[in-house]
Amino acid sequence: MRYREIAYQWGRIGVIGFGGPPAHIKLFRELCVEKNQWSTAEEFEDAVAAVNLLPGPASTQLAIYLAWKQKGTFGAILGGLMFIAPGLVVTLLLAHFFLADSPPKWVLGAALGAGAAIPAVALSAGLALLATSRQRAANQWRWGFYLILGTVSVIFIGSAVALVLILCGLVELVSRRYQKVETILSVGFSPKVLAVAVGFATPLTWVAVKVGALSYGGGFVIIPLMQADAVTKYHWMSASQFLSAVAIGQITPGPVVLTVAVVGFAAAGVLGALWATLVAFTPSFLIVIAAGSRFKDLLRNESARAFITGAGPAAIGSILGSGFLLGQALDHLWQFGLLAIAIVALLIFKRSTILVLAVSGLVGSLLLALSLI
Repeated sequence: MRYREIAYQWGRIGVIGFGGPPAHIKLFRELCVEKNQWSTAEEFEDAVAAVNLLPGPASTQLAIYLAWKQKGTFGAILGGLMFIAPGLVVTLLLAHFFLADSPPKWVLGAALGAGAAIPAVALSAGLALLATSRQRAANQWRWGFYLILGTVSVIFIGSAVALVLILCGLVELVSRRYQKVETILSVGFSPKVLAVAVGFATPLTWVAVKVGALSYGGGFVIIPLMQADAVTKYHWMSASQFLSAVAIGQITPGPVVLTVAVVGFAAAGVLGALWATLVAFTPSFLIVIAAGSRFKDLLRNESARAFITGAGPAAIGSILGSGFLLGQALDHLWQFGLLAIAIVALLIFKRSTILVLAVSGLVGSLLLALSLI
Protein backbone atom coordinates (compact mmCIF):
# COMPACT_ATOMS: atom_id res chain seq x y z
CA MET A 1 0.00 0.00 0.00
CA ARG A 2 1.21 3.51 -0.81
CA TYR A 3 0.91 6.52 1.46
CA ARG A 4 -1.32 8.28 -1.03
CA GLU A 5 -3.84 5.43 -0.76
CA ILE A 6 -3.96 5.86 3.01
CA ALA A 7 -4.43 9.61 2.51
CA TYR A 8 -7.27 9.03 0.02
CA GLN A 9 -9.11 6.20 1.78
CA TRP A 10 -8.86 7.57 5.33
CA GLY A 11 -9.74 11.05 4.07
CA ARG A 12 -12.74 9.63 2.20
CA ILE A 13 -14.08 8.07 5.39
CA GLY A 14 -13.45 11.36 7.18
CA VAL A 15 -15.69 13.07 4.61
CA ILE A 16 -18.56 10.56 4.53
CA GLY A 17 -18.32 9.36 8.15
CA PHE A 18 -21.55 10.84 9.49
CA GLY A 19 -23.09 9.06 12.46
CA GLY A 20 -20.25 8.70 14.95
CA PRO A 21 -18.28 5.57 15.95
CA PRO A 22 -20.80 2.95 14.72
CA ALA A 23 -20.66 4.41 11.21
CA HIS A 24 -16.86 4.77 11.31
CA ILE A 25 -16.35 1.17 12.41
CA LYS A 26 -18.64 -0.07 9.65
CA LEU A 27 -16.81 1.94 6.98
CA PHE A 28 -13.36 0.83 8.12
CA ARG A 29 -14.48 -2.80 8.26
CA GLU A 30 -15.75 -2.58 4.69
CA LEU A 31 -12.45 -1.01 3.58
CA CYS A 32 -9.91 -3.07 5.50
CA VAL A 33 -11.60 -6.47 5.88
CA GLU A 34 -14.25 -6.96 3.21
CA LYS A 35 -12.88 -5.04 0.23
CA ASN A 36 -9.09 -5.20 0.50
CA GLN A 37 -8.34 -7.95 3.07
CA TRP A 38 -5.74 -5.74 4.80
CA SER A 39 -6.92 -7.24 8.11
CA THR A 40 -8.70 -10.43 9.00
CA ALA A 41 -12.11 -10.23 10.64
CA GLU A 42 -10.59 -11.48 13.91
CA GLU A 43 -7.80 -8.89 13.84
CA PHE A 44 -10.32 -6.14 13.17
CA GLU A 45 -12.61 -7.17 16.04
CA ASP A 46 -9.61 -7.38 18.39
CA ALA A 47 -8.64 -3.84 17.38
CA VAL A 48 -12.16 -2.56 18.05
CA ALA A 49 -12.17 -4.23 21.47
CA ALA A 50 -8.73 -2.84 22.33
CA VAL A 51 -9.50 0.80 21.47
CA ASN A 52 -12.65 0.58 23.58
CA LEU A 53 -10.42 -0.27 26.56
CA LEU A 54 -8.33 2.85 26.00
CA PRO A 55 -9.14 6.42 27.01
CA GLY A 56 -9.85 8.75 24.15
CA PRO A 57 -12.04 8.69 21.01
CA ALA A 58 -12.32 5.03 20.01
CA SER A 59 -13.05 5.44 16.29
CA THR A 60 -10.15 7.87 15.87
CA GLN A 61 -7.81 5.42 17.60
CA LEU A 62 -9.11 2.65 15.34
CA ALA A 63 -8.35 4.79 12.27
CA ILE A 64 -4.83 5.49 13.56
CA TYR A 65 -4.22 1.82 14.40
CA LEU A 66 -5.39 0.50 11.02
CA ALA A 67 -3.12 2.97 9.22
CA TRP A 68 -0.23 2.11 11.59
CA LYS A 69 -0.71 -1.57 10.79
CA GLN A 70 -0.20 -0.82 7.08
CA LYS A 71 2.61 1.76 7.07
CA GLY A 72 3.97 2.17 10.60
CA THR A 73 4.31 5.43 12.50
CA PHE A 74 4.17 7.80 9.52
CA GLY A 75 1.18 5.91 8.14
CA ALA A 76 -0.57 6.24 11.52
CA ILE A 77 0.00 9.98 11.62
CA LEU A 78 -1.11 10.43 7.99
CA GLY A 79 -4.20 8.24 8.36
CA GLY A 80 -5.25 9.86 11.62
CA LEU A 81 -4.85 13.38 10.28
CA MET A 82 -6.75 12.62 7.08
CA PHE A 83 -9.58 11.09 9.09
CA ILE A 84 -9.82 14.13 11.39
CA ALA A 85 -9.20 16.96 8.89
CA PRO A 86 -12.48 17.00 6.88
CA GLY A 87 -14.65 17.17 9.98
CA LEU A 88 -12.41 19.86 11.49
CA VAL A 89 -12.78 22.09 8.42
CA VAL A 90 -16.58 21.75 8.41
CA THR A 91 -16.69 22.30 12.18
CA LEU A 92 -14.72 25.55 11.94
CA LEU A 93 -16.97 26.85 9.15
CA LEU A 94 -20.13 26.09 11.12
CA ALA A 95 -18.65 27.53 14.32
CA HIS A 96 -17.98 30.81 12.49
CA PHE A 97 -21.69 31.15 11.63
CA PHE A 98 -23.30 29.64 14.70
CA LEU A 99 -21.17 31.51 17.27
CA ALA A 100 -21.22 34.90 15.56
CA ASP A 101 -22.27 37.86 17.71
CA SER A 102 -25.14 38.72 15.37
CA PRO A 103 -25.94 35.67 13.22
CA PRO A 104 -28.70 35.83 10.60
CA LYS A 105 -32.14 34.83 11.83
CA TRP A 106 -32.15 31.52 9.99
CA VAL A 107 -28.76 30.58 11.47
CA LEU A 108 -29.84 31.54 14.99
CA GLY A 109 -33.07 29.60 14.54
CA ALA A 110 -31.20 26.54 13.30
CA ALA A 111 -28.87 26.72 16.30
CA LEU A 112 -31.76 27.04 18.75
CA GLY A 113 -33.73 24.26 17.05
CA ALA A 114 -30.87 21.76 16.86
CA GLY A 115 -29.79 22.73 20.37
CA ALA A 116 -33.26 21.92 21.69
CA ALA A 117 -32.81 18.29 20.62
CA ILE A 118 -29.37 17.88 22.18
CA PRO A 119 -30.59 16.85 25.68
CA ALA A 120 -32.53 14.04 23.99
CA VAL A 121 -29.39 13.00 22.11
CA ALA A 122 -27.48 12.86 25.41
CA LEU A 123 -30.20 10.73 26.99
CA SER A 124 -30.28 8.41 23.98
CA ALA A 125 -26.48 8.08 23.91
CA GLY A 126 -26.30 7.22 27.60
CA LEU A 127 -29.14 4.69 27.52
CA ALA A 128 -27.64 2.97 24.47
CA LEU A 129 -24.48 2.22 26.44
CA LEU A 130 -26.14 0.85 29.57
CA ALA A 131 -26.77 -2.76 28.54
CA THR A 132 -23.24 -3.54 27.36
CA SER A 133 -21.69 -1.82 30.36
CA ARG A 134 -23.88 -3.75 32.80
CA GLN A 135 -23.07 -7.08 31.14
CA ARG A 136 -19.36 -6.35 31.56
CA ALA A 137 -19.71 -5.47 35.26
CA ALA A 138 -18.09 -7.81 37.77
CA ASN A 139 -20.43 -6.63 40.52
CA GLN A 140 -23.88 -5.17 39.86
CA TRP A 141 -23.94 -3.14 43.08
CA ARG A 142 -20.63 -1.43 42.33
CA TRP A 143 -21.73 -0.87 38.73
CA GLY A 144 -24.88 0.90 39.97
CA PHE A 145 -22.84 2.97 42.41
CA TYR A 146 -20.45 4.15 39.68
CA LEU A 147 -23.39 4.99 37.42
CA ILE A 148 -25.15 7.06 40.08
CA LEU A 149 -21.93 8.76 41.15
CA GLY A 150 -21.19 9.81 37.57
CA THR A 151 -24.72 11.18 37.14
CA VAL A 152 -24.73 13.11 40.40
CA SER A 153 -21.20 14.45 39.99
CA VAL A 154 -21.80 16.05 36.61
CA ILE A 155 -24.92 17.80 37.93
CA PHE A 156 -23.45 19.08 41.20
CA ILE A 157 -19.68 19.37 40.82
CA GLY A 158 -19.31 20.06 37.10
CA SER A 159 -15.71 20.19 35.96
CA ALA A 160 -14.54 17.76 38.65
CA VAL A 161 -16.34 14.92 36.86
CA ALA A 162 -13.00 13.92 35.28
CA LEU A 163 -11.63 13.11 38.72
CA VAL A 164 -14.74 11.06 39.50
CA LEU A 165 -14.19 8.91 36.40
CA ILE A 166 -10.62 8.21 37.45
CA LEU A 167 -11.66 7.52 41.04
CA CYS A 168 -14.30 4.99 39.98
CA GLY A 169 -11.77 3.22 37.78
CA LEU A 170 -9.28 3.02 40.64
CA VAL A 171 -11.90 1.81 43.12
CA GLU A 172 -12.87 -1.02 40.78
CA LEU A 173 -9.25 -1.91 40.19
CA VAL A 174 -8.45 -2.02 43.92
CA SER A 175 -11.67 -3.92 44.62
CA ARG A 176 -10.35 -6.80 42.52
CA ARG A 177 -7.72 -7.22 45.27
CA TYR A 178 -4.62 -7.24 43.17
CA GLN A 179 -1.44 -7.35 45.22
CA LYS A 180 0.49 -5.73 42.42
CA VAL A 181 -1.50 -3.00 40.70
CA GLU A 182 -0.68 -2.86 37.01
CA THR A 183 -1.86 -0.05 34.81
CA ILE A 184 -2.48 0.35 31.15
CA LEU A 185 1.12 1.50 30.89
CA SER A 186 2.26 -2.07 31.50
CA VAL A 187 1.26 -3.10 28.00
CA GLY A 188 4.07 -1.31 26.31
CA PHE A 189 4.13 2.49 26.68
CA SER A 190 7.59 3.94 26.37
CA PRO A 191 8.64 6.63 28.86
CA LYS A 192 10.20 8.46 25.92
CA VAL A 193 6.83 8.55 24.16
CA LEU A 194 5.04 9.79 27.25
CA ALA A 195 7.65 12.52 27.60
CA VAL A 196 6.50 14.01 24.31
CA ALA A 197 3.72 15.89 26.15
CA VAL A 198 2.60 18.96 24.33
CA GLY A 199 0.98 22.00 25.87
CA PHE A 200 1.05 25.07 27.99
CA ALA A 201 -0.51 25.67 31.39
CA THR A 202 -3.68 27.32 30.09
CA PRO A 203 -7.34 26.59 30.84
CA LEU A 204 -8.07 25.68 27.20
CA THR A 205 -5.21 23.19 27.20
CA TRP A 206 -6.48 21.54 30.38
CA VAL A 207 -10.00 21.24 28.97
CA ALA A 208 -8.64 19.67 25.78
CA VAL A 209 -6.42 17.30 27.77
CA LYS A 210 -9.42 16.04 29.72
CA VAL A 211 -11.36 15.53 26.52
CA GLY A 212 -8.55 13.61 24.84
CA ALA A 213 -7.48 11.50 27.78
CA LEU A 214 -10.74 10.72 29.58
CA SER A 215 -13.28 10.00 26.85
CA TYR A 216 -14.49 6.67 28.19
CA GLY A 217 -17.84 5.33 27.07
CA GLY A 218 -18.14 6.96 23.66
CA GLY A 219 -17.74 10.40 22.17
CA PHE A 220 -20.64 11.97 24.05
CA VAL A 221 -18.81 11.70 27.39
CA ILE A 222 -16.78 14.75 26.36
CA ILE A 223 -19.89 16.92 26.82
CA PRO A 224 -19.94 16.89 30.63
CA LEU A 225 -16.13 17.16 30.60
CA MET A 226 -16.39 20.47 28.70
CA GLN A 227 -19.70 21.95 29.77
CA ALA A 228 -18.82 23.27 33.23
CA ASP A 229 -15.51 24.72 32.06
CA ALA A 230 -16.66 26.32 28.80
CA VAL A 231 -19.90 27.82 30.13
CA THR A 232 -19.74 28.28 33.91
CA LYS A 233 -16.07 28.50 34.86
CA TYR A 234 -14.41 30.39 32.00
CA HIS A 235 -17.48 31.93 30.27
CA TRP A 236 -16.16 31.28 26.78
CA MET A 237 -19.71 30.72 25.55
CA SER A 238 -23.30 30.92 26.73
CA ALA A 239 -25.30 27.84 27.62
CA SER A 240 -27.24 28.25 24.37
CA GLN A 241 -24.04 28.51 22.35
CA PHE A 242 -22.74 25.36 24.01
CA LEU A 243 -25.84 23.53 22.81
CA SER A 244 -24.98 24.74 19.31
CA ALA A 245 -21.41 23.48 19.75
CA VAL A 246 -22.67 20.03 20.69
CA ALA A 247 -25.05 20.03 17.72
CA ILE A 248 -22.19 20.92 15.37
CA GLY A 249 -20.15 18.04 16.75
CA GLN A 250 -23.02 15.66 16.10
CA ILE A 251 -23.93 16.69 12.56
CA THR A 252 -20.43 16.99 11.11
CA PRO A 253 -18.52 14.00 9.69
CA GLY A 254 -15.58 12.41 11.47
CA PRO A 255 -15.02 12.04 15.23
CA VAL A 256 -17.56 13.55 17.65
CA VAL A 257 -14.65 14.73 19.80
CA LEU A 258 -14.24 17.58 17.27
CA THR A 259 -16.79 19.39 19.43
CA VAL A 260 -13.73 20.53 21.38
CA ALA A 261 -12.73 22.59 18.33
CA VAL A 262 -15.90 24.67 18.69
CA VAL A 263 -15.06 25.32 22.35
CA GLY A 264 -11.54 26.31 21.31
CA PHE A 265 -12.97 28.62 18.65
CA ALA A 266 -15.18 30.31 21.23
CA ALA A 267 -12.23 30.72 23.59
CA ALA A 268 -9.56 31.95 21.19
CA GLY A 269 -10.73 31.95 17.59
CA VAL A 270 -9.30 29.73 14.85
CA LEU A 271 -5.95 29.31 16.61
CA GLY A 272 -7.76 28.24 19.76
CA ALA A 273 -9.76 25.69 17.78
CA LEU A 274 -6.65 24.25 16.15
CA TRP A 275 -4.77 24.14 19.46
CA ALA A 276 -7.64 22.44 21.31
CA THR A 277 -7.91 19.86 18.51
CA LEU A 278 -4.17 19.18 18.57
CA VAL A 279 -4.10 18.71 22.35
CA ALA A 280 -7.25 16.59 22.44
CA PHE A 281 -6.11 14.16 19.74
CA THR A 282 -2.41 13.91 20.59
CA PRO A 283 -2.96 11.26 23.33
CA SER A 284 -4.69 9.00 20.79
CA PHE A 285 -1.72 9.14 18.41
CA LEU A 286 0.79 8.55 21.21
CA ILE A 287 -1.17 5.67 22.74
CA VAL A 288 -1.73 3.79 19.48
CA ILE A 289 1.77 4.30 18.10
CA ALA A 290 3.34 3.28 21.43
CA ALA A 291 1.08 0.33 22.21
CA GLY A 292 -0.29 -0.82 18.85
CA SER A 293 1.90 -3.91 18.78
CA ARG A 294 0.65 -4.91 22.23
CA PHE A 295 -3.11 -4.69 21.65
CA LYS A 296 -3.54 -8.40 22.29
CA ASP A 297 -1.75 -7.99 25.62
CA LEU A 298 -4.08 -5.11 26.44
CA LEU A 299 -7.11 -7.32 25.86
CA ARG A 300 -5.68 -9.81 28.38
CA ASN A 301 -4.67 -7.15 30.91
CA GLU A 302 -7.03 -7.58 33.86
CA SER A 303 -6.05 -4.27 35.46
CA ALA A 304 -6.90 -2.31 32.31
CA ARG A 305 -10.24 -4.10 32.05
CA ALA A 306 -10.96 -3.50 35.74
CA PHE A 307 -10.24 0.22 35.44
CA ILE A 308 -12.58 0.61 32.46
CA THR A 309 -15.22 -1.48 34.25
CA GLY A 310 -15.28 1.20 36.94
CA ALA A 311 -14.77 4.31 34.81
CA GLY A 312 -17.21 3.16 32.10
CA PRO A 313 -20.48 3.29 34.08
CA ALA A 314 -19.40 6.54 35.73
CA ALA A 315 -18.89 7.99 32.24
CA ILE A 316 -22.34 6.78 31.18
CA GLY A 317 -23.84 8.36 34.29
CA SER A 318 -22.12 11.64 33.41
CA ILE A 319 -23.67 11.49 29.93
CA LEU A 320 -27.14 11.01 31.43
CA GLY A 321 -26.52 13.81 33.91
CA SER A 322 -25.38 16.11 31.12
CA GLY A 323 -28.81 15.66 29.51
CA PHE A 324 -30.35 17.31 32.58
CA LEU A 325 -27.88 20.22 32.49
CA LEU A 326 -28.29 20.71 28.75
CA GLY A 327 -32.04 20.82 29.22
CA GLN A 328 -31.61 23.66 31.71
CA ALA A 329 -29.96 25.72 28.97
CA LEU A 330 -33.17 25.90 26.91
CA ASP A 331 -34.65 29.40 27.01
CA HIS A 332 -37.85 29.19 24.96
CA LEU A 333 -41.07 27.26 25.45
CA TRP A 334 -41.09 26.03 21.83
CA GLN A 335 -37.67 24.45 22.40
CA PHE A 336 -39.17 22.19 25.06
CA GLY A 337 -41.76 21.11 22.51
CA LEU A 338 -38.99 20.18 20.08
CA LEU A 339 -37.17 18.38 22.88
CA ALA A 340 -40.22 16.24 23.61
CA ILE A 341 -40.57 15.35 19.93
CA ALA A 342 -36.85 14.52 19.74
CA ILE A 343 -37.12 12.19 22.75
CA VAL A 344 -39.97 10.30 21.11
CA ALA A 345 -38.16 10.15 17.76
CA LEU A 346 -34.89 8.87 19.25
CA LEU A 347 -36.07 6.58 22.04
CA ILE A 348 -39.33 5.17 20.66
CA PHE A 349 -39.05 5.37 16.87
CA LYS A 350 -35.23 4.93 16.85
CA ARG A 351 -34.61 7.62 14.25
CA SER A 352 -31.02 8.62 13.48
CA THR A 353 -29.41 11.38 15.51
CA ILE A 354 -28.38 13.33 12.42
CA LEU A 355 -31.93 13.26 11.02
CA VAL A 356 -33.46 14.44 14.30
CA LEU A 357 -30.94 17.28 14.65
CA ALA A 358 -31.34 18.33 11.02
CA VAL A 359 -35.15 18.43 11.24
CA SER A 360 -35.03 20.27 14.58
CA GLY A 361 -32.63 22.83 13.12
CA LEU A 362 -34.82 23.30 10.06
CA VAL A 363 -37.93 23.82 12.21
CA GLY A 364 -36.15 26.37 14.39
CA SER A 365 -34.78 28.18 11.35
CA LEU A 366 -38.21 28.43 9.72
CA LEU A 367 -39.92 29.57 12.91
CA LEU A 368 -37.43 32.36 13.54
CA ALA A 369 -37.03 33.42 9.90
CA LEU A 370 -40.81 33.74 9.55
CA SER A 371 -41.01 35.58 12.90
CA LEU A 372 -43.42 32.97 14.28
CA ILE A 373 -41.60 32.86 17.61
